[in-house]
Amino acid sequence: MLLYSRRNEGFPMKRIASIQDVSCLGRCSQTVALPVVSAMGVECAILPTAVLSTHTDLTDGLLPVARHWKAQGAHFDALYTGYLASDRQVAVVLELLELLREEDTLLFVDPAMADHGKLYAGFGPEFPSLMAQVVSKAQITVPNITEA
Repeated sequence: MLLYSRRNEGFPMKRIASIQDVSCLGRCSQTVALPVVSAMGVECAILPTAVLSTHTDLTDGLLPVARHWKAQGAHFDALYTGYLASDRQVAVVLELLELLREEDTLLFVDPAMADHGKLYAGFGPEFPSLMAQVVSKAQITVPNITEA
């Protein structure tokens, strides 16, 4: 299936918004998503949720960026969520998804909240039920064994 940008009718343009952390060390999150998606010939717009290593929570900047993209007429063929830094951020991302998602927009969710049988540090026992709200909106979910 060939996807088209609404802004450039007739010209193929695939665009994904990657909504997840930037890990300062390691091979994960935005540092992996951006080059992989770009190598596939797809434009990858990034919306960082946190900068890990310093654990800087970027929740307050998410909706202003999404509103600006919406005002500019940006269309996303897919929205891809990964690590969300807090309970509050889950609520903000749910609002952001409603704002940016259109009828033909695929939602791809990596719950990114646990590994080796336990939740990541900083997440309380209620976090999985909050993340389940994001997962329930997805067409594709890719949990690891612990998250599943």
